[in-house]
Parts: sequence; structure tokens; C-alpha cells
Amino acid sequence: MMLPRIQKILHASDLSDNSRYAFRYSAALAKSFGADITVIYVIDELSGTGKSLLLDYLGEEKWKALQEHKKSEYQKTIQTRLKEFCSEVQEDLTDCRVALSRTVIRDGNPAEEILAEIAEGDYDLVVMGTHGRGMVSTALMGNTARRVVRRSMKPVMVVRLPE
Repeated sequence: MMLPRIQKILHASDLSDNSRYAFRYSAALAKSFGADITVIYVIDELSGTGKSLLLDYLGEEKWKALQEHKKSEYQKTIQTRLKEFCSEVQEDLTDCRVALSRTVIRDGNPAEEILAEIAEGDYDLVVMGTHGRGMVSTALMGNTARRVVRRSMKPVMVVRLPE
């Protein structure tokens, strides 16, 4: 039986400290295996009612412009965070190939969109952070993380922020 080849890693990010910490694992694995990393960020969808109210208030064109602006801002934030990460770990990751990562930004339910990207992207491994400690941690493995782990057809590494 052959060992699995890890060439494509999907790092699911919500731009939190947990996600930033988990990214260290994505980067270390990418370095060890010579893998590429794709970062996915999902803009949580408004409820149907909230979206409907905003559409009525803003109109279709302003709504679309606002959505594009939001995606552009998230793209800049993710790229800035990747650069910050590279400078933090420069000693350990000399080439910091993560700076060349592909970034995917989707709108919708985070778990559903991450699962859709896994299905479309032919990834070998998914890495994501999770929240919660103590009693609450079971309920909050991170609802998104728990749903992705349950339904993903690919291995998922869930990284908890240390105490």
C-alpha cells in the first residue's frame, strides 16, 4: 500500500487567531511535502430577510458594488496576513511559498462552501482551526469544523489554539 501524497492543501480561514495558528501547520506540511496551499475564506451569508431588506434599501447595483468591495477588502486582508506570517516564520520557512498561495473567497454558509471547494479542488488535505475549550468545546468544536469533518471525503486536520 502506498503512502498518501500530499500535493494540494486547502487551508480554511476565518481570519481569527485560531486560523492563524492553524496556518502554521498548513505551512509546515506544505514545506515538508512540497505541497501548494490554497486559502479559502467564506463571507457568511446574510439571512434571507436581512438580504431582502438591504436589497430593498440599496438597490441591486449598490448591493453588487458593496459585495465586490467587501471581497476586494477580504482579499487584501488575507494577502496582508500571509505576508505578516511569512515575516514571522522566515527562519523556519526560508522560501515561504505560502506567499504564492491561491486565495478563494466565497459567499454563503461556511461549511457548505468549504465542502464545495473540497469537492471541486482535488485537495489532498484540509487544515482548519477550531474554537472552544472545556465543556463548551464539544458543542463548539467550531460548528463549521465539525460539519466539515463529518462530511468531507478528504482528510481534515483540525487545529486547536493552545491554552
